Amino acid sequence: MQKLTKKQNIVQTVKFALFSAGAGIIQTVTFTLLNEVFKLDYWAAYLPALVLSVLFNFTVNRKFTFKSAANIPIAMLKVAGYYCLFTPLSTWGGNALKAWLDLTVPAITSWSEYIVLALTMLLNLSTEFLFCRFFVYRNSINTNDLGKKEQEKMNKDK
Repeated sequence: MQKLTKKQNIVQTVKFALFSAGAGIIQTVTFTLLNEVFKLDYWAAYLPALVLSVLFNFTVNRKFTFKSAANIPIAMLKVAGYYCLFTPLSTWGGNALKAWLDLTVPAITSWSEYIVLALTMLLNLSTEFLFCRFFVYRNSINTNDLGKKEQEKMNKDK
């Protein structure tokens, strides 16, 4: 595993959060469209929104955050493995939490699915970052052209 400087770790974390915010916008817009226009159940609106978000997030974070030249199908399979666990748990848990909120806090019934979506997205942000940083890309950070240029610049500055 490549050792990153403190600054590189901070920049990597900020980039991941910003790109994930973009993915979050994609997820929220898709979810809202499916929930409000098509009146789908929580889980039926959540799943396609999550898939679109994941595809965007994987693509930009692989290239710009982790700067990885790792084998794309293998990296995708690793991320898919994460989502094989995260998706059913978050779909089931989100559906259960929404139902619980609707029963116990009737005043927020019209917003409960968005509260659950926001909590799920925050959980996804933190756990996916750690998974990608320490499992998916741990041995391939800064191996694409952008990463190599960054390493060369750092070596010159020493």
